[in-house]
Amino acid sequence: MTAEEPPGTGAAGRRSYRVGARTTAPVEEVWPLLAEARRWKEWSFLTRTDLEREGTPDPDGVGAVRRFSRMGIGSREEVLAWDPPHHLAYTVLSGFPVRNYRADITLEADGSGTRIDWAGTYDEKWRGTAGPVGAMLSRTMQKFATGVARYADARHGQR
Repeated sequence: MTAEEPPGTGAAGRRSYRVGARTTAPVEEVWPLLAEARRWKEWSFLTRTDLEREGTPDPDGVGAVRRFSRMGIGSREEVLAWDPPHHLAYTVLSGFPVRNYRADITLEADGSGTRIDWAGTYDEKWRGTAGPVGAMLSRTMQKFATGVARYADARHGQR
């Protein structure tokens, strides 16, 4: 696991974060945990994880609309990039207090497992909310990266 990069300001007021984690599991074991929406409830705090619309060339691929929630609060996301087993990108359609959100999840083999890199960019939705929202997004995405890494470690260790 790695420390998170503090939320920052990019060009033209764009905000960003970058978090990451590491697992001993190979990329091929980690990819389906992140790429298949229905699998998120196995390893995350979310209780509803499914597809609203299928994508291509895989049901979870480009154009898929994924729904994630817990206790009725969640998000709808559309898959923008699908390059198994290394890269998944998505945008948030609803549920996040930001505009123009895009996240890229990259999985990279590092010789003894997989490095998970999760980076996002977004615009402030309401003036003055960038700091608190950025901190929340960074913490939440770190929780996801760490959660999937721990789950993958446990599953890989059972084999």
